[in-house]
Amino acid sequence: MTARASDRARYDRATAHLDAPLAIVDLDAFDANAADLVRRAGGKPVRVASKSVRCRALLERVLARDGFAGIMSFTLAESLWLARSGFEDVLLAYPSADRAAYAELAGDPKLAAAVTVMVDDVAQLDLIDASRGGGREVVRVCLELDTSLKLFGGRVRVGARRSPLHSPAQVADVARAVARRPGFEVVGIMAYEGHVAGVGDAVAGRPLRSRAVRLMQSAAKRELAERRAEVVRAVRAVVPGLEFVNGGGTGSVQHTAAEDAVTEIGAGSGLYVPRLFDNYTSFSGRPAALFAQPVVRRPGVGVVTVLGGGYPASGAAGPDRLPVPYLPEGLRYDPQEGASEVQTPLLGSPADDLLIGDKVWFRHAKAGELCERFDVLHLVEGDAVTATVPTYRGEGHTFL
Repeated sequence: MTARASDRARYDRATAHLDAPLAIVDLDAFDANAADLVRRAGGKPVRVASKSVRCRALLERVLARDGFAGIMSFTLAESLWLARSGFEDVLLAYPSADRAAYAELAGDPKLAAAVTVMVDDVAQLDLIDASRGGGREVVRVCLELDTSLKLFGGRVRVGARRSPLHSPAQVADVARAVARRPGFEVVGIMAYEGHVAGVGDAVAGRPLRSRAVRLMQSAAKRELAERRAEVVRAVRAVVPGLEFVNGGGTGSVQHTAAEDAVTEIGAGSGLYVPRLFDNYTSFSGRPAALFAQPVVRRPGVGVVTVLGGGYPASGAAGPDRLPVPYLPEGLRYDPQEGASEVQTPLLGSPADDLLIGDKVWFRHAKAGELCERFDVLHLVEGDAVTATVPTYRGEGHTFL
């Protein structure tokens, strides 16, 4: 029996008493992935990206481990909720325009001490000040650096369109603007190199593309390491007490951790290891988060139909954004239908061994987005469900 077939047998036994659709997290795999992130971080703390987990119980589990410290959140409302729930170090990874949440933040000493907001434009400070509603608490600020690689005088740009702050001088200018402004304090710098951490460099069947990605990433890592160090020096000249410099992502942990200027690593997807991480040479993890759909039809030889399953991931639309049929091995989508809203036909010889009511296990393309589809995660240890915990959605929160 292959390792995957063994996993399928375990998951089927563990959830035999549960009807699909359902979602699980294999805790052995989750913990092994957590340990690997810590190993790759080389002694620097890993800040957990909550958007990749979206489950308080699992955030608490990973933060209880040595090597993890703090949360990187995705909305201000989520940040405040986490802070009220007892998480004491929450970095909001994206700018916000949530005026009501800013009023809460500025009016509550506990929240203001626990939450750091993201800024890359003085206009964002204006919005925060206009939202205070009388709140006088000092707002902790992190400045985001644009990590994109610019070539040929800027005519070619590789990387996500995030912060407008690219040069050390630009970041230092905003740091000075914050430092001069009452009610704000610069405490950190963040630089997420998504074109390195979030792009696979070993795409199956695409050797030329894979080589081009590796060449691009090698150049990007060299350029960013030099520029990030210059940015940190420039900001420390303005803010000597800078608390942290955050960088990286699951796909670049060891490379970013090697930079002296970086004090902590941001990562989260590597805990669940969704299918997009199958195309990396920098690490390999164990799939920990899966969902099961029930077989509801047997239309013919080599075909079964499961209920639902059309859960595409965010990003540029394409086949790589679809969940992948994972267990049993050998199933594939009908190219004329793909992953559909209400029913999904699956092709392949394993279909002939599936009965009505059997489970087909899928891996989502990305990590935490799976939790927007399910109220609970069933936590599997060995061949048993040992706990069932709510996702954000199960606690009544869909922050974005």
